[in-house]
Amino acid sequence: MATKSMRQIVFDIETSGCKLTDLSESQQEYLLREALKETDETIRQQKTDDAERFLSLYPFTAKVVAIGMFDVQNEKSFVYYESAKDGETEEEWHSEDGKVVYKAFTEKAMLERFWHVMEKTDQVITFNGRNFDIPFLMMRSAKLKVKPSKNFMGYRFDTKTHVDLLEQFTFYSATRKFNLDFYCHAFDVQTPKSHEISGMEVQNLYQAGRTKDIAIYCGKDIVATYRLFKIWEDYLKF
Repeated sequence: MATKSMRQIVFDIETSGCKLTDLSESQQEYLLREALKETDETIRQQKTDDAERFLSLYPFTAKVVAIGMFDVQNEKSFVYYESAKDGETEEEWHSEDGKVVYKAFTEKAMLERFWHVMEKTDQVITFNGRNFDIPFLMMRSAKLKVKPSKNFMGYRFDTKTHVDLLEQFTFYSATRKFNLDFYCHAFDVQTPKSHEISGMEVQNLYQAGRTKDIAIYCGKDIVATYRLFKIWEDYLKF
């Protein structure tokens, strides 16, 4: 009897924060408590700007605007991104080489489909997924009444179900952390970052309605993560 092959999925998410004014007064006060302590107006404004910029990092103040998944065995990518409509699929399109399928959904539908894929996945590969992507997706799903199909936040030092490359490349925070772009340059991997688009620009792109550009960027992110994973697997995995 043939042995069932392991299904490995590399994934990454892009998020966009709300405005501070969208939150309740008590929430705003909580997030601005450090800024409000400042007597210097310049420093206060800087801390206020930082607080608003960091809203993209929290599942209670930000939404998922793209989820990219790379199927390791088939070497194909699927990128879900937020539709401007409230219906199901707004559109589906492919990259020029046919290796990336882009599909537009509502945020809740994206999450439902992501967890459906995860239900049949044996191992996920991420970059900083333990500290950001996975807890964000789980808490955001709970907020939208979507039940996660699996918990990839298990034992930190077990790579059987989750390989977090940032954990592996820093030997679980024993050495300095660098961002994805830095590791890509260090290992001669094509970086997803460009002069126009980087992770820091996602918020501006979303506000400008350029969700397709976010989807393309997310697709490049997961391919770069996969190539770094192959380096780890070939030279650093024990």
